[in-house]
Order: sequence, then C-alpha cells, then structure tokens
Amino acid sequence: MKDSSEGSINGTATDNRSPDDNAVADGGETRDEYPGAAPPERFRDTGHVAPRRTFRERLATGLRNDRKALTGAVVVVGFIATALLAPIVAPYDPNATFTILQEPATSSTTTDGEFFHLLGTDSFGHDVLSRIVYGARVSLLVAAATVLFAFTIGTVIGTVAGYYGGWVDSVLMRYVDFQWAFPTLILAAGIIAFAGGLGVWNVIIAIGVAFIDDFARLVRGEVLSIREEEYVMAARAIGMNDTRIMSREILPNAVAPIIVQVTLMIPLAILAEAGLSFLGLGVTPTTPTWGLMLSEGRQFLSQAWWISIFPGFAIMITVLAFNMFGDGLRDVFDVKEGEVGDR
Repeated sequence: MKDSSEGSINGTATDNRSPDDNAVADGGETRDEYPGAAPPERFRDTGHVAPRRTFRERLATGLRNDRKALTGAVVVVGFIATALLAPIVAPYDPNATFTILQEPATSSTTTDGEFFHLLGTDSFGHDVLSRIVYGARVSLLVAAATVLFAFTIGTVIGTVAGYYGGWVDSVLMRYVDFQWAFPTLILAAGIIAFAGGLGVWNVIIAIGVAFIDDFARLVRGEVLSIREEEYVMAARAIGMNDTRIMSREILPNAVAPIIVQVTLMIPLAILAEAGLSFLGLGVTPTTPTWGLMLSEGRQFLSQAWWISIFPGFAIMITVLAFNMFGDGLRDVFDVKEGEVGDR
C-alpha cells in the first residue's frame, strides 16, 4: 500500500485539509461547492492584509464615537485659538484701566468715552474678560513649554534606563523615585526660590522639572516590554547601534501612551501654574494669569465675586476639556488606564 503522502493513484496531491479548513462561517459555504471552477474571490488566498489605519483615521473614528472626547477637543481648540488670537479676541488691553469694581454686563464712563464690560472690572479697573483672554495665552505657553521640557528629558531618562537596565537603570530610577516623593507644587516652589525670582521661564523650568518623573516612569515601562521584541533583536543582529535602535525601533512603538500622557499632563501644568501664581510664586504681578486673578480677587469675594469666579471657571473648563480629550485618546489608542496617569 502506498503512503498517502506520496499522492493519489492519479498522480495528484492528496488534500490533507480537515473539513473544518473548508468551512466558512458565512452561510456554511465551502470551496468544495465549486468543483472544476475557480472559487469566488472570498475563497481565494490572495495574501491581502487589511491596511493599518493611520493616526488621523483612528482619531477621527474615536471622536465620532465618543461625544465626550469630541466636546473636549472642541473646547481645547477654542482655548488654543483664543490664546493665539488674544489681541483680536480681547475687547481691551489687559492693563488698561477703567472704573474699578464695575459689575458684569455694565458700562463704565471715562474721559475717553463709555466702555462696556461683559465680565466687569477688577479692583484695579482692568477689564476681567480681557485679562482672562490674555491669561489663556500665558497658560498655553507655560503648559506647552513645561510638557515639552518634561517630555524631552523624561523620555531620554526612561529610554536609557529601560534599554540598558542594570546599574544604569538603578541609578536613573532612584533619582526618579526621589523626585516622585515630592509634591509638584512644593518641588516647583523650591526650584523657583533656587532660580532666584518670579518670571514665566522660571515657572516653566520649575514645573517642567517637577514633571520629568511622570514621563520617565512611563517610557521606561514601555521600553522594558518592547526591547525584547523580535524586531529589536533583529536590529541588534544586523549591527545597528544602540542609539538607532532606541530612536528608530523602540520609541516609535511607544508613542501611543506618550501622546495620551501629554494630553493628561497639560491640564496639570495649567493647574500648577495657577497654583504658583495664586501663592505669589508664579509670573510677575503685572502679567495677566488666571491664578493671579484668583489671588487678587479673593479679598473682594463678598462685594466683587466676579473677579475670582470667572477665572476659576476658565481654569475648570479648560482642565476638564483636556482631561475629556485625553480620556478619548486613551480609548482610541487602546491604552490601559494603569499605563498612564496623574500624580
């Protein structure tokens, strides 16, 4: 008796597939229903793989399916547009003076004429709406620069620690653990005191340094899981140096949780700047910021509530919008909630 592996008597190869291999879930059709003819396209092994969706496609689909994230994205875009177009959006110069403590939706009269104040004026006679609009510019600058600073340094630390491991990982991560033990505001206040004074750039450096550990811990965790992948080992085998492996093979595959972390750190940076300004440790007193407006208006809450309430609403809405948008991105990239997080 001939072995079945040698083929049938007619010289044709024996079909060793199991019946399950021919079964198709769609209506139970099989290839065998089309003897002597080419099977339909759905049964042909074309080797075609569905194209991977781009970032824009995934983002658009995620926003369409998540109204909360879409609402957050719209508010974020509005916040950025307001900050960039502050000279056009604001009705007056933020340092122009009018009648002091003017109530919202009233007009003040000066020697230059009559001026309407939608959100009233503060104790110095500044238009509250104009200072909120210009305060958005300061908040955007501080948040963007802070996160960029922390992202750059934290990513380098996390990548090097996760890739090399050993004593390099121990040394770098002990520093990160040491910094993690300090609350953000206390650490930032100490850095500002060490830097020698108030100012936007001192605030950016202070908050940025305080946020380095968040990115370092996240990136290290991603690198630890990616460095053992086959494509990384293949890159080592062909002689690619460590810098190219980290920048070309590892980091691009860790970008999803990093993007989500960025969107979640921006509102924290806004809150940190507002907190430092409220404590008198932020920007100079003449710079319009939301935290400084809260601090200046707290002593007038009983007679001029609008000085603090409206900047507080601006902070709340902006932070909430970024968090909603960040949660939507986390779902789009299918990033587990434990992989990214706040302090």
